[in-house]
Amino acid sequence: MQQVLQSAKGQSASDYDKGYDQVVSFGELISSVIVHYFLQEQGIASTWVDSRKYIQTDNTWREARVDWPWTERVIKRDLPGILAQQIIVTQGFLGGTNNGLTTTLGREGSDFSGAIFAYCLDAAGLYIWKDVAGLLNADPKRFANTVRYRELDYQETVEMAYYGASVIHPKTIKPLANKSIPLYVKSFLDPTAEGTKICDCRFEKLAPAFIVKDDQCLVSFSAKDFTFISEKNLGTIFNALSELRLKINLMQNSAISFSICTDYNEERLQKLLDTLKDQFTIHYNIGLQLFTVKNYDNDSIQEITKGKEVLLEQRTRTTFQVVCR
Repeated sequence: MQQVLQSAKGQSASDYDKGYDQVVSFGELISSVIVHYFLQEQGIASTWVDSRKYIQTDNTWREARVDWPWTERVIKRDLPGILAQQIIVTQGFLGGTNNGLTTTLGREGSDFSGAIFAYCLDAAGLYIWKDVAGLLNADPKRFANTVRYRELDYQETVEMAYYGASVIHPKTIKPLANKSIPLYVKSFLDPTAEGTKICDCRFEKLAPAFIVKDDQCLVSFSAKDFTFISEKNLGTIFNALSELRLKINLMQNSAISFSICTDYNEERLQKLLDTLKDQFTIHYNIGLQLFTVKNYDNDSIQEITKGKEVLLEQRTRTTFQVVCR
């Protein structure tokens, strides 16, 4: 595998990403076959299904976009009849193009696959299994005295996931919310525990949610002629970020500068600098952390900023974010 990836890396980024998808898919495929035959040995009837033939995508390698009408039509045509007789074992994370190439669905793609099948089958619910007791207000490896949410609504969950909560990806929530399909987050370490239910619900007050992103890069742009950062300048910057698939985790602008915080990727950062160096003066810092507190209060802000050098801070009525060294 290493030799294949090294060979692909000598080509363009697109060729490398295409090769990456073809190679990494084998782990998921092999694992699903093992589970299928294990179930049969246990006397549990099951059918193995290749998800690449049912989740059709474009060729945006490593983060493919789903062709929803085609996918829903084929899943509804083939799978309900099988499910009426026995369970189906398939893969998460994988899709396929219309010419038979393998694609992957991005971070937390396995949960997203579950949401795709649930949406297309009009499921009564989707269960995902994690190594935590449900959706917590913070990573228990980083924060003491974490709180489990018993219920959350779709919007609150999407916002937490967007800011970097690692348990659920926002792509997982959207198809479920569109059909009001509840999502149950359960622990495989304690299957009988209650977990968290994500659905259409109402609540008065939530415990602050703490989300941390490591290995962040803060990049600041200013026009070389000291003019204001205009809409045209921002369009140029956003276009470059989009082309390089650099996701903005936080942004802020002043009269003469525009700053973004993004996941650090040395290769893509260098390409960004090369693309924009003639138009902007660019400064950047790496090795940073981005802290987000959803439903913050004064105590939660003090907890995450104490003893840290703050490089950038931003807050709305419900969300506080800070980039720290």
